Amino acid sequence: MLFGYARVSTKDQNLHMQFDALQKYGVDEKNIYSEKITGTKKDRPAFTDMLKYLREGDTVVVYKLDRIGRSTKHLVDLINDFQEKGINFVSINENIDTTTAMGKLVFTIFSGLAQFERDIISERTKSGLDAARARGRKGGRPKKDQSKLDMAFRMYDSKEYSIQEMLDATGVSRATFYRYLEKRSS
Repeated sequence: MLFGYARVSTKDQNLHMQFDALQKYGVDEKNIYSEKITGTKKDRPAFTDMLKYLREGDTVVVYKLDRIGRSTKHLVDLINDFQEKGINFVSINENIDTTTAMGKLVFTIFSGLAQFERDIISERTKSGLDAARARGRKGGRPKKDQSKLDMAFRMYDSKEYSIQEMLDATGVSRATFYRYLEKRSS
């Protein structure tokens, strides 16, 4: 049986492209496990749930390697665990299929390259932030004007304004409003 796993790192991103690719590959929609959580998190509930259903002969399909593995070591350990249990692995984007010797070789090479790419991005980001700090810039998201957020929430709580009217009046973006609304209700 084919099982799909799709993941994006933030709630603002969507899973449509991954779902489309998994279904085109042949994964039934009811067998696709998805979540919006950073890949660096150890606790990924949908992923853990999928693992409970895997049996010998099943195949786990992902759109890209970085959707399933937190690091090269984690990815290699995971695929080795799958192989010990007789579970196959397919990464559509990298054209990896561990049922073949070539697929196993390609997996090993690509997992090393994926880790290398993450390390390079991390190094560039750190260097860029260091250079910006040296020039007096802080980096990160700019802080929102609390008075505008407060006004947006007063308008929201009054139930007299549509979301769009409220956003237009305060200048707060939709994503920012919903992010703060989620924090507020937690």
